[in-house]
Amino acid sequence: MLKNGHLELNRGPQWFAVYTQSRQEKCLAKYFDQRAIECYLPLYRSARRWKDGSRVSLELPLFPGYIFVHIQRHERVRVLELPGVVRIVCGTGGELLSLPDTAVDALRGGLAEHAVQPHPFLGVGERARIRYGALAGMEGVVVRYKGSLRVVLTLELIMRSIAVEVSCEDLEPVESRYDLEYRVSA
Repeated sequence: MLKNGHLELNRGPQWFAVYTQSRQEKCLAKYFDQRAIECYLPLYRSARRWKDGSRVSLELPLFPGYIFVHIQRHERVRVLELPGVVRIVCGTGGELLSLPDTAVDALRGGLAEHAVQPHPFLGVGERARIRYGALAGMEGVVVRYKGSLRVVLTLELIMRSIAVEVSCEDLEPVESRYDLEYRVSA
């Protein structure tokens, strides 16, 4: 089949990420199930304490705002017409971006075997704070060095820096001064 001057192969169902309205992931999973659209909503358990002191265990989306659907490209309208769907994730040029089956299978298998929880995305060059250990509370810049994740900590008083290899789980993002100034002025 020719589409927009390109040959589109009928490859069968593929996995796509669907961006949802806030806190609509579980509702959409039910809608997809009712309409026989295969979907995957990775969940994790979180223990919370309410104001009255009671404790509860919640199942929350691992990727807030996203759910994965297994459809053929031409079935996208069936997904987009559901309440709570914002869009299917696309690349540049508006082409739907599919996820490899192996990635979704690995995610499913990994969640079954390990306790997971979401973690803020930290990119190279971003400021981060170390959460645990002897260096807890120190801030620095995330760098990669030979495949490992490091944080460069700077002691401004003596104008010296050190690089420390840390685990992703030990870091949390730090709001930049620009972010704080923007939020205050906005």
